[in-house]
Amino acid sequence: MSTPHNNAKKGDIAKTVLMPGDPLRAKFIADNFLEDVVCFNEVRNMFGYTGTYKGKKVSVMGSGMGMPSIGIYSYELFTQYDVENIIRVGSAGAYSEDVGLFDVVLANSAYSESSYALTAFGYKEDEMPPSSTLNEKLVKSAKELNIPLKQAKIHSSDVFYRDSGVTYQDIYNQTKSVCVEMESFALFANAKKLNKHAACVVTISDSLVTHQATSALERQESFTKMMEIALNAAIM
Repeated sequence: MSTPHNNAKKGDIAKTVLMPGDPLRAKFIADNFLEDVVCFNEVRNMFGYTGTYKGKKVSVMGSGMGMPSIGIYSYELFTQYDVENIIRVGSAGAYSEDVGLFDVVLANSAYSESSYALTAFGYKEDEMPPSSTLNEKLVKSAKELNIPLKQAKIHSSDVFYRDSGVTYQDIYNQTKSVCVEMESFALFANAKKLNKHAACVVTISDSLVTHQATSALERQESFTKMMEIALNAAIM
């Protein structure tokens, strides 16, 4: 059965889905890491693919930018397509010199000022946890691959541009979130509500501290370490 946002049929999508924000990053993962790939969704160019990784079925699909977007796509994957695990593979901006360009960070909590969880489910918490089961697999995967993985709290922001007088230093000092992205809080809230598993691995694409930044092409194609960690965890 299809949804207004996904024309896949039941059975087209694996139990575990990697979910980058950029649909072109989803295509890159499918093209470069999966075998026997089938495209299951092209609605709104939010590409989704299913293939095999080391002989096991895995899917990858874009989420778009922001919590409303990943909120829709992940909710439908969980409720309409029997997906059990979603691993966000995204980019993030550093709030601290403890993380630098191309570092891989595993979220052990997502802080947000967003009203997403309150509006959708009545949750009043400003932090959402990932799945401990998935996080354990991701840590194990990184160790197997000998890829450094930093575990930390991250900030899920509703806005990319901010002119409210609140600075990234204020958010870091208040919450100790080491980096910022825009999706994980909603993904974790959906998983909590639906008794599913969700995790987030991000690569640092730019730094608000040092002002270093990667290019759009690097963000699309060069963040392969987090992709390998997530794929290896997906087949455990």
